[in-house]
Amino acid sequence: MEFSEVVRRRRMVRDYDPDRPVPPEILERILANGLRAPSAGFSQGWAFLVLAKPDTERYWAAAAPAVDPKYAQWIEGLRRAPVLVLAFAHKDTYLDRYAEPDKGVTDRDESRWSAPYWYIDTGMAALLMLQTVVDEGLGACFFGVPADRISPVRREFGVPEAYDPVGVISIGYRAPDRPSPSLKRGRRTTAEVVHRGQWGRFDIT
Repeated sequence: MEFSEVVRRRRMVRDYDPDRPVPPEILERILANGLRAPSAGFSQGWAFLVLAKPDTERYWAAAAPAVDPKYAQWIEGLRRAPVLVLAFAHKDTYLDRYAEPDKGVTDRDESRWSAPYWYIDTGMAALLMLQTVVDEGLGACFFGVPADRISPVRREFGVPEAYDPVGVISIGYRAPDRPSPSLKRGRRTTAEVVHRGQWGRFDIT
């Protein structure tokens, strides 16, 4: 598939065919491509917890023991995904990396960071996985662990406190699902969001 087609087709898929598992070789390509993401200082301070059925149900039991009726259909569709990939960021890897001799400082002062690249880089790895899913003819959705359920998820899977959950990628073969109501907002254009040469200047010429 052409790259532009991958970008165009990527969308969040919220319902899956529960009878079609993800072939192991495809899952490995998805994960391997994610690890090609850029990372500050080549720190690669990310980690991924891969869950296949029936372990995916352990996630849902920890993350969504009670479901708001407003989200019940959304959760029900996601629960049918045969694979979940939980993405974690490890800040200490970055602080340690940038205290190494080639970076010119010797301490781990977090205030030097203009942005939390441990989250940014993990997010870019997740995006490469989402794009690979499309290229392989499958569907995926990226969503967050509810803030009040992070501790139960950590305990269930033995995740160390130093690893912060950035999000979850559900992966599987698409089932017919309803488009998100949020899409009614429309996609913003370059003319609306790209500033050229000066903030507030949107025209090309």
